[in-house]
Parts: sequence; structure tokens; C-alpha cells
Amino acid sequence: MMLRIPALLAALMLALLAACSGGGDAPRARIVDNAAPYTLGPGDKLRITVFGEETLTGEYGVTGAGDVSFPLIGNIAVAGRTVEDLQAELTTKLGSGYLEDPRVSAEIINYRPFYILGEVARPGQYDFAVGLTIEQAVAAAGGFTYRANSRKVFLKRATDTREMLVDLRETPSFPVRPGDTIRVGERFF
Repeated sequence: MMLRIPALLAALMLALLAACSGGGDAPRARIVDNAAPYTLGPGDKLRITVFGEETLTGEYGVTGAGDVSFPLIGNIAVAGRTVEDLQAELTTKLGSGYLEDPRVSAEIINYRPFYILGEVARPGQYDFAVGLTIEQAVAAAGGFTYRANSRKVFLKRATDTREMLVDLRETPSFPVRPGDTIRVGERFF
């Protein structure tokens, strides 16, 4: 009986530590979608070039509704679509009665921002850069505060409804995407 009490106490302590780790019911993040193509969303800014048509060439923003307003055509729904999809649709629509053999090119010139909150020096909205990692995002926000749990952070993709737990000890260079929200929690010990 005396040997069981320390074992029970140890099991209880492990259960308490697991509960206090801040992981809650958030699923663990894995780098599996890193090669997924980038999809457009509100806040992205595009440069669309229609070769030989200077009046149609210009910079266009994706609206809060996920549309791009393009001359002659009107609003085009682009949220959740790739740049290549947009190019194909513009080429098709411009070729349907407006231009003969249109050649369209589109590129992203400004990505939508990412957000970081919680235990960082300067929480807020920041410009996204290609190749951005969570470590770099934290550095852009002035680093961790003294209360921060610098081992685990939470990440919510713009396209998801739930946060993921990212263990920075396992994947310190976890990629950030435009529109992501990073939450840095407090450590308990």
C-alpha cells in the first residue's frame, strides 16, 4: 500500500502538469501543407498586366468580400483561388468580346498581414514576407516577454476555425502564412 501512494502522486502530478501546459484541446500543428499553393484573400494587393492595354494594367486590391474589381468585367470573386486561376478567368472574360487574344499576367505585390498577440513585446498586425517563420514573427513583434511560454505557441490559419499548437522545440522554423494569427501564451512555472 505504501508503494502505491507515491506512484499515484506521481501520476496525479503528471496529469496536472499536462493540464497546465497550455495545450488544451488544440491539435498539434504539422508541416504538411507547406507546399500548398497560395490562395488569394482580402487584403492582398495584385499587379495585373494586360499586354498592349495600358488602361487595364494596374494595381488592384482584394476587397473585404474577396473580390477584385476589374474594368470592363466588374467584380471577380478571387478569395480562395490562386493567381493562376485569376489569370485564366481574366483571359477568358477579356477574350469574350472585349479584346482579341488577350495576354494577362498577375502577381502579388503585397500579401495580407499576419497577426501576433499575447506575451510578445509589441502585439499587433505585421506585414507578411515570403518564407516567414514563427520565430521571425515573434522577433518582428519585439520578442517574448518574461512571462511568455517560449516553447509552445498557438497558430490559427486564416482558413481554419481552430488554433493549432506549435511546439517550437520540435519545429522552430514553422511557416507562417498571410492572414495567420499567432498567440503566445503565458508559462506557468
